[in-house]
Amino acid sequence: MEQVKGQIIKSLGGFYYVQTSDQEVLECRACGAFRNKNIKPCVGDFAAVERTGEGTGYVVELRERKNSLIRPPLANLDQLVLVVSIADPAPNALVLDKLIAIAEYQKIEPVIVVTKADLKDPKPFAEIYRRAGFSTAVVCSMTGDGVEEVKALLSGKFSAFCGNSGAGKSSLLNALDKRFSIDTADISQKLGRGRHTTRHVEIYTLDNGARVADTPGFSAVELEKFQIIRKEELQHCFREFEPYLGQCQFTGCSHTKEKGCAVLAALQKNEIAAQRHQSYLSLYEQAKQIKEWELK
Repeated sequence: MEQVKGQIIKSLGGFYYVQTSDQEVLECRACGAFRNKNIKPCVGDFAAVERTGEGTGYVVELRERKNSLIRPPLANLDQLVLVVSIADPAPNALVLDKLIAIAEYQKIEPVIVVTKADLKDPKPFAEIYRRAGFSTAVVCSMTGDGVEEVKALLSGKFSAFCGNSGAGKSSLLNALDKRFSIDTADISQKLGRGRHTTRHVEIYTLDNGARVADTPGFSAVELEKFQIIRKEELQHCFREFEPYLGQCQFTGCSHTKEKGCAVLAALQKNEIAAQRHQSYLSLYEQAKQIKEWELK
């Protein structure tokens, strides 16, 4: 039986749509072996498909993932675009910093997009993240300012957008490509978007070669719920700490209150933003409460 390779670009109702290198899209079921191994293919997976007919096949093999998210189910992302409004609602720095930490932990590049720049000056907030080493764009949905900059950041990459209700994520996606609103509305009508409906995830290719996962219900709460980071690993999820790690006076330094801590010294010199370190302290306290059984 002929076998072809490609990437899963859409998942809907138990079917996986695999795009091959010659742009053909095959409608596939997953073979039973995946269920036996408790593996579920997801959008972004690179797969081997056995053809069963014209335009149909079975997913028989998945290539090892470089990263993956449980909810929404996505694999092999290059970027996680974190959308946060500067006002109405005001930004929650702790939630944003936790999402950044999760992306860093999963080896997904975080990109920060600050919206609603017409309501309040976003520069001081955006600067905190630029200084920390993140690509950061500022967008005004009223004027469309900043949309082209976001498009440029997406170019040639596979990205997913994450943002809580009211942050302006839907408006931004619609400004990037009208298909996001059209298809989302169609799918919502077809599926009813009830509590038990299958989540629809699909990759769209924009005119600049960017590939974006359309995940309209993707919120910060979901991402936090399905990813746990141990307290020992958290320091590596704050990239501005990296130059100072290994320079502390004592090994096993938690960078919270120890004497001779290089991270705290950098904080005192304003080389690390106080807001970011405060988030680290909060997340470290949360991580200390994690039980062993939660890590399994």
